[in-house]
Amino acid sequence: MTAAARPGRGRRARRAPLALLLVAVVSVAACAPRVNAPGPAITRPALAADGFLAADGEKLPLRTWMPADGAPRAVIIALHGFNDYSNFFTDPGIFLATEGIATYAYDQRGFGQTRQPGLWSGVGAYVDDLKAVTEALRRRHPGVPLYLLGESMGGAVIMVAMTGPGAPEVDGIILSSPAVWGRSTMPWYQRLALWLGAHTVPWMTVTGRGLGIKPSDNIEMLRALRRDPLVIKETRVDSIYGLVNLMDAALESAAAFDRAALILYGAHDEVIPMGPTRAMVRHLPPSAGKRQRLALYEDGYHMLLRDLQSLTVWVDIAAWITDPGAPLPSGADKRAATILAKDATPGEPPAAP
Repeated sequence: MTAAARPGRGRRARRAPLALLLVAVVSVAACAPRVNAPGPAITRPALAADGFLAADGEKLPLRTWMPADGAPRAVIIALHGFNDYSNFFTDPGIFLATEGIATYAYDQRGFGQTRQPGLWSGVGAYVDDLKAVTEALRRRHPGVPLYLLGESMGGAVIMVAMTGPGAPEVDGIILSSPAVWGRSTMPWYQRLALWLGAHTVPWMTVTGRGLGIKPSDNIEMLRALRRDPLVIKETRVDSIYGLVNLMDAALESAAAFDRAALILYGAHDEVIPMGPTRAMVRHLPPSAGKRQRLALYEDGYHMLLRDLQSLTVWVDIAAWITDPGAPLPSGADKRAATILAKDATPGEPPAAP
C-alpha cells in the first residue's frame, strides 16, 4: 500500500513539523535568561566599615576618597560601568578629594567582589541599591550637597532611578557616557540575535576580542584592567540581555529626566555610539533648561574618566559642582552645543557618524 492510500501515515507526517516546533518552543522557554534577583528583606540597609549592607543581607564592597581635613564641601556617589567595579574611580576620587569633594563608590551586584560575579541582578535591584546607599549617605553627611555620578551602565541606573517612583534626593547628577544604546536604536538582526542567544544559550560567555572596539586611548590603563581579576572578561549572554533591558529603560527615561545634570561624552566613543546618545539628548525635556549641561570631549573615548585627557574631565566636574551655571573650563560644553545636540530635532534616531 502506498503512502497516499494510508491516511493515518499522511496525518502523522504532517504533524511531525508541528511537534518539532512545539519541542523547540518548550526548549526556548526552559532556557530563559537568568536573573539573580535579591532575596527578601532581612535587615535594615546600612553603611558598614567594609561596605554597604543591603536589605537582603548582600554586602556591597565600598571604596571612599575623603578630603584631607575630613570635612567635604560636597559628596559624590559613583557607580561603575558593566563588568567593572568600584576601583574605576580611584584616580578621579583622589583628585576630587583635593578639591574638597568626598566620593563613595560601591561594587554593584554581580560585579567586583560581590557574591556570584557575572550574574545579572535585574534593573530593579540596581535601582533599589542606589536608593538605599543614597539615603544612608544623606544621613552620614547631613546638609552637604550630594551628587550621583555614573559611568556607562552606572549612568543608566541613575537615569532610571531618578525618573521612577521614590527617586532619591540629590543636588545634581553627572553622567559619563551613559549606556543608552537601547533596542530602538539597534538594527533588527542585533535584536534578534540577542533574544535567541539569551533564550537558547543564556549561560554561554562571550568576549569583546576581535570586535576592534577601542574603549580608551590610555593603553597602560587598559592593560591593567586585563590583568585585574575583578574585571569580568567573559560575559554571560543573559547578562548582556539584562544590560540591554537597562539601556532600554534608560533611553525611555530621557523624556522625564529633568534633574540638574552634567552629561559627558567622548567624540571617539566606540562603545555607546553617538546615534543613541543624540537620541537621548533629543528626548531630554526642554523644562530642564539651563540646569542640564552637555560636554563633548573631542579627544575623549568611552572611558572619559580614565582616558589620557581625564584630568580635563575631572576639572570640569569639580568646576560644575562649584558653579553649575558657569562655562566649563575645558570648553567642552560649547562643542556639545554645536555637535552632540545638532540633530536634536524630532524624527528617527540619527545614525552614528
